[in-house]
Amino acid sequence: MNKKIGWTATAVAVFSFGLVGESAAQVKNASKPLGAIERKDPRFDALVPRDAKLMVVAEGFDWSEGPVWVPRQGCLLFSDVPRNIVYQFREGRGVEEYLAPSGYTGNVPRGGEPGSNGLILDPLKRLVLCQHGDRRVARYEENSKRFITLVDRYKGKRLNSPNDGVYKANGDLYFTDPSYGLLKGNADPAKELPFNGVYRLTYGGELTLLTDEMTFPNGIAFSPDEKTLYVANSDPKKAIWMAYDVQPDGSIKNGRVFFDATPWANEGKMGLPDGMKVDSKGNLFATGPGGVIVFAPDGTHLGTFNTGVATANCGWAEDGHVLYVTADMYLCRIPLTTKGKGY
Repeated sequence: MNKKIGWTATAVAVFSFGLVGESAAQVKNASKPLGAIERKDPRFDALVPRDAKLMVVAEGFDWSEGPVWVPRQGCLLFSDVPRNIVYQFREGRGVEEYLAPSGYTGNVPRGGEPGSNGLILDPLKRLVLCQHGDRRVARYEENSKRFITLVDRYKGKRLNSPNDGVYKANGDLYFTDPSYGLLKGNADPAKELPFNGVYRLTYGGELTLLTDEMTFPNGIAFSPDEKTLYVANSDPKKAIWMAYDVQPDGSIKNGRVFFDATPWANEGKMGLPDGMKVDSKGNLFATGPGGVIVFAPDGTHLGTFNTGVATANCGWAEDGHVLYVTADMYLCRIPLTTKGKGY
Protein backbone atom coordinates (compact mmCIF):
# COMPACT_ATOMS: atom_id res chain seq x y z
CA MET A 1 0.00 0.00 0.00
CA ASN A 2 1.18 3.56 -0.46
CA LYS A 3 1.65 5.83 2.57
CA LYS A 4 -0.77 6.29 1.64
CA ILE A 5 2.67 -11.48 -22.85
CA GLY A 6 6.22 -10.89 -22.67
CA TRP A 7 8.72 -12.09 -20.19
CA THR A 8 12.09 -10.43 -19.82
CA ALA A 9 14.93 -12.89 -19.89
CA THR A 10 17.01 -12.93 -16.74
CA ALA A 11 19.28 -9.90 -16.76
CA VAL A 12 21.84 -8.43 -14.42
CA ALA A 13 21.21 -4.94 -13.13
CA VAL A 14 23.95 -2.50 -14.03
CA PHE A 15 23.88 -0.98 -10.56
CA SER A 16 25.85 -2.69 -7.81
CA PHE A 17 26.39 -1.72 -4.21
CA GLY A 18 27.72 -2.84 -0.87
CA LEU A 19 26.23 -3.51 2.51
CA VAL A 20 25.89 -0.59 4.86
CA GLY A 21 26.90 -1.43 8.39
CA GLU A 22 25.80 1.44 10.61
CA SER A 23 22.34 2.13 11.96
CA ALA A 24 20.59 5.12 10.43
CA ALA A 25 20.62 8.03 12.86
CA GLN A 26 16.89 8.61 12.59
CA VAL A 27 16.01 5.01 13.51
CA LYS A 28 15.75 4.12 17.19
CA ASN A 29 15.57 0.76 18.90
CA ALA A 30 12.66 0.59 21.31
CA SER A 31 10.71 -1.64 23.64
CA LYS A 32 7.14 -0.59 24.30
CA PRO A 33 3.65 -1.93 23.61
CA LEU A 34 1.66 -0.62 20.66
CA GLY A 35 -2.12 -0.44 20.63
CA ALA A 36 -4.39 -3.10 22.08
CA ILE A 37 -5.54 -6.62 21.28
CA GLU A 38 -9.23 -7.10 20.60
CA ARG A 39 -10.68 -10.61 21.02
CA LYS A 40 -13.87 -11.24 19.03
CA ASP A 41 -14.17 -15.05 18.95
CA PRO A 42 -13.16 -17.83 21.38
CA ARG A 43 -10.99 -19.39 18.64
CA PHE A 44 -8.68 -16.39 18.90
CA ASP A 45 -7.46 -17.55 22.33
CA ALA A 46 -5.98 -20.71 20.78
CA LEU A 47 -3.83 -18.53 18.52
CA VAL A 48 -2.81 -15.59 20.69
CA PRO A 49 -1.82 -15.98 24.37
CA ARG A 50 -3.92 -14.00 26.83
CA ASP A 51 -0.90 -12.05 28.06
CA ALA A 52 0.58 -11.38 24.60
CA LYS A 53 1.36 -7.80 23.62
CA LEU A 54 2.40 -6.27 20.32
CA MET A 55 5.76 -4.75 21.20
CA VAL A 56 7.65 -2.08 19.26
CA VAL A 57 11.27 -3.14 18.72
CA ALA A 58 12.31 -0.20 16.52
CA GLU A 59 10.84 3.05 15.26
CA GLY A 60 11.59 6.08 13.13
CA PHE A 61 10.87 4.71 9.65
CA ASP A 62 8.95 6.55 6.93
CA TRP A 63 6.84 3.53 5.92
CA SER A 64 7.97 0.09 7.01
CA GLU A 65 6.99 -2.88 4.84
CA GLY A 66 7.71 -6.40 3.65
CA PRO A 67 9.13 -8.26 6.70
CA VAL A 68 10.83 -11.58 5.94
CA TRP A 69 12.86 -13.83 8.25
CA VAL A 70 16.20 -15.08 6.88
CA PRO A 71 17.07 -18.25 8.85
CA ARG A 72 20.69 -18.60 7.74
CA GLN A 73 21.44 -15.05 8.88
CA GLY A 74 19.22 -15.15 11.96
CA CYS A 75 17.72 -11.77 11.16
CA LEU A 76 14.58 -10.07 9.92
CA LEU A 77 14.75 -7.98 6.76
CA PHE A 78 12.16 -5.31 5.97
CA SER A 79 11.70 -2.36 3.63
CA ASP A 80 11.39 1.36 4.20
CA VAL A 81 9.71 2.17 0.90
CA PRO A 82 10.11 5.98 0.72
CA ARG A 83 13.73 5.82 1.91
CA ASN A 84 14.69 3.16 -0.65
CA ILE A 85 16.33 1.01 2.04
CA VAL A 86 16.12 -2.56 3.30
CA TYR A 87 16.90 -2.80 7.01
CA GLN A 88 17.87 -5.81 9.07
CA PHE A 89 16.91 -6.45 12.67
CA ARG A 90 18.80 -8.80 14.99
CA GLU A 91 18.08 -9.42 18.63
CA GLY A 92 20.76 -7.70 20.69
CA ARG A 93 22.00 -5.60 17.77
CA GLY A 94 18.88 -3.73 16.81
CA VAL A 95 18.35 -2.24 13.35
CA GLU A 96 21.01 -1.71 10.72
CA GLU A 97 20.86 -0.81 7.05
CA TYR A 98 21.21 -3.85 4.80
CA LEU A 99 20.58 -2.67 1.23
CA ALA A 100 20.56 0.87 -0.10
CA PRO A 101 19.20 1.40 -2.70
CA SER A 102 16.60 -1.33 -2.41
CA GLY A 103 14.08 -0.63 -5.15
CA TYR A 104 15.21 2.27 -7.31
CA THR A 105 18.69 2.20 -8.78
CA GLY A 106 18.34 5.11 -11.19
CA ASN A 107 20.65 8.11 -11.19
CA VAL A 108 17.91 10.77 -11.29
CA PRO A 109 16.59 11.60 -7.80
CA ARG A 110 12.88 11.02 -7.36
CA GLY A 111 10.30 11.18 -4.61
CA GLY A 112 7.24 9.08 -3.95
CA GLU A 113 7.72 5.44 -3.00
CA PRO A 114 10.76 4.26 -4.94
CA GLY A 115 12.09 1.51 -2.69
CA SER A 116 11.42 -2.18 -2.33
CA ASN A 117 8.06 -3.23 -0.93
CA GLY A 118 7.39 -6.93 -0.38
CA LEU A 119 10.41 -9.11 0.41
CA ILE A 120 10.30 -12.89 -0.01
CA LEU A 121 12.68 -15.83 -0.12
CA ASP A 122 12.74 -18.02 -3.21
CA PRO A 123 12.87 -21.84 -2.96
CA LEU A 124 16.67 -21.62 -2.58
CA LYS A 125 16.25 -19.08 0.24
CA ARG A 126 17.58 -16.18 -1.81
CA LEU A 127 16.16 -12.70 -1.27
CA VAL A 128 13.60 -11.58 -3.87
CA LEU A 129 12.35 -7.99 -3.86
CA CYS A 130 9.30 -6.29 -5.31
CA GLN A 131 10.93 -3.08 -6.52
CA HIS A 132 8.73 -0.05 -6.96
CA GLY A 133 11.16 2.35 -8.57
CA ASP A 134 12.72 -0.11 -11.01
CA ARG A 135 9.26 -1.57 -11.75
CA ARG A 136 10.34 -5.18 -11.52
CA VAL A 137 10.73 -8.27 -9.40
CA ALA A 138 14.40 -8.92 -8.78
CA ARG A 139 16.64 -11.31 -6.88
CA TYR A 140 19.52 -10.02 -4.82
CA GLU A 141 22.81 -11.82 -5.36
CA GLU A 142 24.60 -11.49 -2.06
CA ASN A 143 28.03 -12.57 -3.30
CA SER A 144 28.18 -10.18 -6.25
CA LYS A 145 26.09 -7.44 -4.59
CA ARG A 146 23.83 -7.19 -7.66
CA PHE A 147 20.17 -7.43 -8.57
CA ILE A 148 19.02 -10.02 -11.11
CA THR A 149 15.82 -9.11 -12.95
CA LEU A 150 13.25 -11.89 -12.78
CA VAL A 151 10.47 -10.03 -14.59
CA ASP A 152 9.76 -6.42 -15.53
CA ARG A 153 7.42 -6.59 -18.51
CA TYR A 154 4.14 -8.10 -19.60
CA LYS A 155 3.57 -8.42 -23.34
CA GLY A 156 6.39 -5.96 -23.91
CA LYS A 157 4.98 -3.28 -21.60
CA ARG A 158 6.60 -2.30 -18.33
CA LEU A 159 5.00 -3.45 -15.13
CA ASN A 160 3.53 -0.77 -12.87
CA SER A 161 5.34 -1.34 -9.55
CA PRO A 162 5.34 -4.89 -8.17
CA ASN A 163 4.12 -4.83 -4.59
CA ASP A 164 4.03 -8.24 -2.91
CA GLY A 165 4.54 -11.89 -3.78
CA VAL A 166 4.37 -15.47 -2.59
CA TYR A 167 6.03 -18.64 -3.83
CA LYS A 168 4.11 -21.83 -4.48
CA ALA A 169 5.76 -25.11 -3.48
CA ASN A 170 6.54 -25.87 -7.14
CA GLY A 171 8.63 -22.70 -7.45
CA ASP A 172 6.05 -20.52 -9.23
CA LEU A 173 5.92 -16.91 -8.02
CA TYR A 174 2.53 -15.20 -7.65
CA PHE A 175 2.73 -11.41 -7.32
CA THR A 176 0.66 -8.23 -7.41
CA ASP A 177 1.33 -5.13 -9.50
CA PRO A 178 -0.60 -2.00 -8.46
CA SER A 179 0.56 1.51 -9.32
CA TYR A 180 1.71 2.79 -5.91
CA GLY A 181 5.33 3.10 -7.00
CA LEU A 182 4.47 5.46 -9.85
CA LEU A 183 4.68 9.12 -8.86
CA LYS A 184 1.12 9.86 -10.03
CA GLY A 185 -0.33 6.38 -9.49
CA ASN A 186 -2.85 5.33 -12.12
CA ALA A 187 -2.66 8.79 -13.70
CA ASP A 188 1.10 8.64 -14.23
CA PRO A 189 2.00 9.09 -17.92
CA ALA A 190 4.70 6.44 -17.45
CA LYS A 191 2.07 3.79 -16.71
CA GLU A 192 2.09 1.45 -19.72
CA LEU A 193 -0.48 -1.15 -18.70
CA PRO A 194 -4.16 -0.07 -18.56
CA PHE A 195 -4.82 -2.21 -15.48
CA ASN A 196 -3.35 -3.31 -12.15
CA GLY A 197 -2.76 -7.04 -12.28
CA VAL A 198 -2.08 -10.23 -10.39
CA TYR A 199 0.47 -12.49 -12.10
CA ARG A 200 2.13 -15.89 -12.00
CA LEU A 201 5.77 -16.26 -13.00
CA THR A 202 6.50 -19.94 -13.48
CA TYR A 203 9.70 -21.57 -12.34
CA GLY A 204 10.61 -21.80 -16.02
CA GLY A 205 10.12 -18.07 -16.59
CA GLU A 206 6.68 -17.83 -18.23
CA LEU A 207 4.58 -14.86 -17.10
CA THR A 208 0.78 -15.21 -17.00
CA LEU A 209 -1.81 -12.59 -16.08
CA LEU A 210 -4.15 -14.19 -13.54
CA THR A 211 -6.63 -11.32 -13.15
CA ASP A 212 -6.89 -7.66 -14.07
CA GLU A 213 -10.19 -7.11 -12.29
CA MET A 214 -8.90 -5.81 -8.95
CA THR A 215 -8.44 -2.07 -8.65
CA PHE A 216 -5.43 -2.13 -6.29
CA PRO A 217 -4.19 -5.70 -5.70
CA ASN A 218 -1.74 -5.75 -2.83
CA GLY A 219 -0.97 -8.49 -0.29
CA ILE A 220 -1.06 -12.10 -1.48
CA ALA A 221 -0.93 -15.49 0.25
CA PHE A 222 -1.75 -19.19 -0.17
CA SER A 223 -3.77 -21.43 2.11
CA PRO A 224 -1.66 -24.25 3.61
CA ASP A 225 -2.83 -26.73 0.95
CA GLU A 226 -2.25 -24.12 -1.80
CA LYS A 227 -5.76 -24.67 -3.12
CA THR A 228 -6.83 -21.10 -2.27
CA LEU A 229 -5.10 -17.85 -3.20
CA TYR A 230 -5.92 -14.77 -1.14
CA VAL A 231 -5.40 -11.27 -2.54
CA ALA A 232 -5.95 -7.98 -0.71
CA ASN A 233 -7.44 -4.98 -2.49
CA SER A 234 -6.22 -1.72 -0.98
CA ASP A 235 -8.97 0.48 -2.35
CA PRO A 236 -10.90 2.61 0.18
CA LYS A 237 -13.98 2.28 -2.04
CA LYS A 238 -13.67 -1.52 -2.16
CA ALA A 239 -11.53 -2.56 0.82
CA ILE A 240 -11.79 -6.31 0.43
CA TRP A 241 -9.87 -9.55 0.51
CA MET A 242 -10.55 -11.89 -2.40
CA ALA A 243 -10.24 -15.68 -2.41
CA TYR A 244 -9.64 -17.71 -5.57
CA ASP A 245 -9.55 -21.43 -6.30
CA VAL A 246 -6.13 -22.44 -7.61
CA GLN A 247 -6.42 -24.76 -10.61
CA PRO A 248 -4.10 -27.70 -11.42
CA ASP A 249 -2.47 -25.63 -14.18
CA GLY A 250 -1.71 -22.78 -11.73
CA SER A 251 -4.44 -20.44 -12.94
CA ILE A 252 -7.19 -19.13 -10.64
CA LYS A 253 -10.98 -19.09 -10.90
CA ASN A 254 -14.15 -18.71 -8.81
CA GLY A 255 -13.10 -15.40 -7.30
CA ARG A 256 -15.22 -14.36 -4.33
CA VAL A 257 -15.07 -11.79 -1.55
CA PHE A 258 -13.49 -13.42 1.49
CA PHE A 259 -14.11 -10.39 3.73
CA ASP A 260 -15.36 -6.87 3.07
CA ALA A 261 -13.81 -4.18 5.31
CA THR A 262 -15.16 -1.24 3.32
CA PRO A 263 -17.47 -0.23 6.20
CA TRP A 264 -14.44 -0.11 8.51
CA ALA A 265 -12.60 2.12 6.05
CA ASN A 266 -15.67 4.36 5.82
CA GLU A 267 -15.67 4.61 9.62
CA GLY A 268 -12.16 6.04 9.48
CA LYS A 269 -10.21 3.06 10.78
CA MET A 270 -6.57 3.45 9.86
CA GLY A 271 -5.19 1.43 6.98
CA LEU A 272 -6.48 -0.65 4.07
CA PRO A 273 -6.21 -4.34 3.13
CA ASP A 274 -2.49 -4.84 2.60
CA GLY A 275 0.05 -7.55 3.41
CA MET A 276 -0.93 -10.85 5.01
CA LYS A 277 0.35 -14.22 6.15
CA VAL A 278 -1.34 -17.57 6.83
CA ASP A 279 -0.67 -19.86 9.78
CA SER A 280 -0.33 -23.64 9.63
CA LYS A 281 -4.06 -24.07 10.33
CA GLY A 282 -5.17 -21.74 7.56
CA ASN A 283 -5.97 -18.67 9.68
CA LEU A 284 -5.18 -15.34 8.02
CA PHE A 285 -3.22 -12.58 9.74
CA ALA A 286 -4.06 -9.69 7.43
CA THR A 287 -3.20 -6.02 7.78
CA GLY A 288 -6.15 -3.74 7.09
CA PRO A 289 -8.43 -1.10 8.61
CA GLY A 290 -7.66 -1.18 12.33
CA GLY A 291 -4.36 -3.07 12.35
CA VAL A 292 -3.69 -6.80 11.95
CA ILE A 293 -7.01 -8.60 11.52
CA VAL A 294 -7.14 -12.32 12.23
CA PHE A 295 -9.59 -14.40 10.18
CA ALA A 296 -10.53 -18.05 10.45
CA PRO A 297 -10.42 -20.01 7.16
CA ASP A 298 -14.21 -19.61 6.94
CA GLY A 299 -13.86 -15.80 6.96
CA THR A 300 -14.92 -15.23 10.57
CA HIS A 301 -13.25 -12.23 12.19
CA LEU A 302 -11.54 -13.70 15.27
CA GLY A 303 -9.72 -10.67 16.62
CA THR A 304 -7.50 -7.70 15.85
CA PHE A 305 -4.12 -6.33 16.85
CA ASN A 306 -5.33 -2.73 16.94
CA THR A 307 -2.15 -0.76 16.26
CA GLY A 308 -3.72 2.70 16.09
CA VAL A 309 -1.78 3.44 12.89
CA ALA A 310 -1.92 2.34 9.25
CA THR A 311 -0.41 -1.15 9.21
CA ALA A 312 1.41 -2.44 6.16
CA ASN A 313 2.45 -6.07 6.51
CA CYS A 314 3.47 -8.94 8.76
CA GLY A 315 5.72 -11.98 8.61
CA TRP A 316 6.49 -15.19 10.49
CA ALA A 317 9.90 -15.34 12.11
CA GLU A 318 12.30 -17.11 14.44
CA ASP A 319 10.77 -20.51 15.35
CA GLY A 320 7.50 -19.75 13.55
CA HIS A 321 5.67 -18.74 16.72
CA VAL A 322 6.64 -15.07 16.38
CA LEU A 323 4.90 -12.59 14.09
CA TYR A 324 6.67 -9.37 13.11
CA VAL A 325 4.48 -6.44 12.05
CA THR A 326 5.41 -3.36 10.05
CA ALA A 327 3.10 -0.52 11.04
CA ASP A 328 3.79 2.95 9.65
CA MET A 329 6.94 4.15 11.47
CA TYR A 330 7.21 1.03 13.65
CA LEU A 331 8.64 -2.47 13.56
CA CYS A 332 6.79 -4.66 16.07
CA ARG A 333 6.56 -8.31 17.09
CA ILE A 334 4.25 -10.53 19.07
CA PRO A 335 4.66 -14.12 20.34
CA LEU A 336 1.85 -16.46 19.32
CA THR A 337 0.63 -19.93 20.19
CA THR A 338 -0.05 -20.74 16.56
CA LYS A 339 2.76 -21.33 14.09
CA GLY A 340 3.27 -19.87 10.64
CA LYS A 341 2.65 -21.74 7.40
CA GLY A 342 5.84 -23.46 6.33
CA TYR A 343 7.26 -24.01 9.83
